[in-house]
Amino acid sequence: MVEKKKKLLIYAHYYSPDVASTGQILKELAEGMLSEFDITIICVVPSYTGKISKEYRAEKFYKEELNGVKIIRLRVPEFSKISKISRIKNIVSYFIGAILATFKVGKMDYVYSISQPPILGGLLGVWGKWMKNAKFIYNIQDFNPEQTMAVGYSKNKVMLKIMLWCDKFSCTHADKVIVVGRDMVETLRSRYKSKKLPDHVFINNWIDEEEIFPLSKNNEKVLAFKKKYELEDKFIIMYSGNLGLYYDLENIVRLLENFKDRKDIIFAFVGEGSIKERLLYIKQKYSLSNVTFIPYQEKSDLIYSLNAGDVHWCINAKGIKGISVPSKLYGIIAAGKPVLGVLDKNSEARLIIEESDCGYVTEPGNYDAVIEIIERYINEKDTNNLTEMSIKGRSYLVENLTKEVSITKYINEIKSCK
Repeated sequence: MVEKKKKLLIYAHYYSPDVASTGQILKELAEGMLSEFDITIICVVPSYTGKISKEYRAEKFYKEELNGVKIIRLRVPEFSKISKISRIKNIVSYFIGAILATFKVGKMDYVYSISQPPILGGLLGVWGKWMKNAKFIYNIQDFNPEQTMAVGYSKNKVMLKIMLWCDKFSCTHADKVIVVGRDMVETLRSRYKSKKLPDHVFINNWIDEEEIFPLSKNNEKVLAFKKKYELEDKFIIMYSGNLGLYYDLENIVRLLENFKDRKDIIFAFVGEGSIKERLLYIKQKYSLSNVTFIPYQEKSDLIYSLNAGDVHWCINAKGIKGISVPSKLYGIIAAGKPVLGVLDKNSEARLIIEESDCGYVTEPGNYDAVIEIIERYINEKDTNNLTEMSIKGRSYLVENLTKEVSITKYINEIKSCK
């Protein structure tokens, strides 16, 4: 007799086809665990860009199935990434909608939530645990309010204390806490100090190494991408990902004035985000003709845009160590590209770069060193050094950071919750 699959409910703010990195990771995780669990997702309708297509504007809830995963999508208000109020309305609408959608699913054995939206993702997991009498697995992709404090997004001490209390509450009531960096384990410990730590484990994020891999520079779609965005015959130093608060991008772009006269070099920023308009203003102010901004690429085209870059930025703002891990690193090394890292010492991403020897790294805020690294890459662009870094990064990923390795760990950890 075949054993009946256990039921797993996942709260996911964003889920495929949304382009948010967590939405893509959760899609691969959910589909990768279907052999072990009957899975239902509660998420928003596709809306990561802030806009909602017509087919999702009529109803409050939409039931779908995607590749064997059951999905309940919630209609939320459209929002602007530069407006705090509209983003808050959007997030709160998801939170309330997800609470209500919990009544639309039956018995669950496990509830899994991630730390997005900040604080509310964890609280949804606790709610699901109580409502479904299930085991709760809390996956912390980003620690908040620590992340909020690190970039000065809010200085309201009372609100920050409430946020910290709420997220500790979620951790305490979780049957398992999963963090995505070795440095994040230390952050969890610092929250509890002498008190008993929740049961926890570290599992790296990943990228599907069979979807993103090195391509020839002569690949016709890579060449087409370069032609479309006027990158031909240039040494391309690329940033691919969210143009948000946590990456010190405003200061990085200002630095590029040092290279404004280099017609053979181009700095390409691929993506959207809350500070894109400010970055465009800096480009105009300093007349940075060799800085270009390129829209988000569809997941199916990501392999071509990543392969178009000769070197890729992997950046975190100062103070982010132990709080989050930039997931863009996995795509960079999957495509076999050298890394220009601006990361705190002993942070997870920096540890991976140093262990694999796939790039040059310096501290956030050390702008002189950033300039030196850019110059070093430019000077080495016609040597074998970049090729060797590419091979080392890709090899490290295949050995340590594959989708299969991480998803197997998730399955085992979820099943261990008794």
